Amino acid sequence: MTEETTGLRERKKQRTRQTLSETAIALFLERGFDRVSVAEVAAAAEVSKPTLFRYFPAKEDLALHRIADHQGEAARVVRGRAPGESPLAALRAHFLARLDARDPVTGLCDVPAVLAFRDMLYSTPSLAARLMQYAAEDERALGEALAEAGANAVTARLAAAQIIVVHHVLARDNWERLASGRGTTAVLDAARADAELAFDLLGAGLATQGL
Repeated sequence: MTEETTGLRERKKQRTRQTLSETAIALFLERGFDRVSVAEVAAAAEVSKPTLFRYFPAKEDLALHRIADHQGEAARVVRGRAPGESPLAALRAHFLARLDARDPVTGLCDVPAVLAFRDMLYSTPSLAARLMQYAAEDERALGEALAEAGANAVTARLAAAQIIVVHHVLARDNWERLASGRGTTAVLDAARADAELAFDLLGAGLATQGL
């Protein structure tokens, strides 16, 4: 099998995965996550149920595929930081830049479809639980990156746990601001101030550890 053939096959798989996820999300938002079966998603996407499960082992993964690109992002930021830049400084700069860009991952995006998706994530127990599993994987990956940056094993794990929690708390607070009917422009300053405070608090404890 040539490299070109392998590439074409992988792109086809990615398109199928994307189609399945977007089809599922449209149905979930229209009728509610718990009211849509996997069989209905497969039928709407015109694939068999076994085929769907080859791409997504759990129904929840159909929804969370939309944010799968952000898996391991904190670890990538730490590994890709500029020479001489501390891991925490790199993470702070990255989060603030994502806020300014109104990236949905920060919770600061008032596009109606994004707000509806966030509403579904936070209000559906099984999706919220799956989201916590994603967070646990992010924490593990970040801990490894911090250890590579020179932190001892315990410090790396504790720091990773704190940083990932901070990201989720900030994102949820921003979503709640927007859910109250305010727009991103109106809440950006408060969101930035909260992020600066959060990273200041992290820095107070982690700076002595070289992070």
